[in-house]
Amino acid sequence: MWIFLSGSFLSVVDKGDKSGNTVLVRARHKGDIENVFPSASVVEGGGTDYQYRARIDREEVAQRMADEVRGIKYPNFKSTVKEHDRHDAYMRVWDTMFRFQEQQR
Repeated sequence: MWIFLSGSFLSVVDKGDKSGNTVLVRARHKGDIENVFPSASVVEGGGTDYQYRARIDREEVAQRMADEVRGIKYPNFKSTVKEHDRHDAYMRVWDTMFRFQEQQR
């Protein structure tokens, strides 16, 4: 699952925790995981395309995402993204998905 927040872009996947209690939260930008999960033990590197990763309790991730939804107070998400480079990256994703939508018509 990709999650775009005003100050974080996260990828959340199940990478085989035998207990099923944790998920792997990954990020491409330093600090993105900690912005959402301040107590996470983030590991840098790991030999894959995501530079940062942390195993986090599945229920904590679900609760935090629910809190994000409950806290929405804006009419336009794009206007909440304050970092210029992040805003530009998000806009490229928005544009790609807009073109995908238009191809479906």
